[in-house]
Amino acid sequence: MHNRYPNEGMSLIVKTITRFTVWLIFLFGLYIFIHGHLTPGGGFAGGVIIALSYVHLTLAYGRNYVNDAFRKNVMHSLEALASLLAVLVGIIGLYTVGHFLQNFMGIGRLHHLLSAGYIPVMNMLITVKVGMGLYLVFYYLASYKYKEGK
Repeated sequence: MHNRYPNEGMSLIVKTITRFTVWLIFLFGLYIFIHGHLTPGGGFAGGVIIALSYVHLTLAYGRNYVNDAFRKNVMHSLEALASLLAVLVGIIGLYTVGHFLQNFMGIGRLHHLLSAGYIPVMNMLITVKVGMGLYLVFYYLASYKYKEGK
């Protein structure tokens, strides 16, 4: 992606290193969320790490660059959709098994990636909710401009 804001952000060295490290941070966040039901981690930790990859990109390139690449309204929509789907998963458990957020998908084989019923689904939704939410909090705090006397 071409940077239309070359004077924003940090130095060329930081921007060059960021091109490589931001994907490593993002992939590590995905790994943490995917294996969260087998190892320490999960949706919240994966979402925080994924949000940090966006923060890293924002610090290196500047707010305008990231705003052009990732629209805030899409991030708001993803966050809201993840919340809605998490409630829907809970209602499906209530309807099919009799308790809110009850496992309705079976348990699979022990110590395998698809062995935790609906927990990986909830981890995915929590990852999106936390990742988009934390990044948006950072974005709005970084965009705030204090005006004297107001």
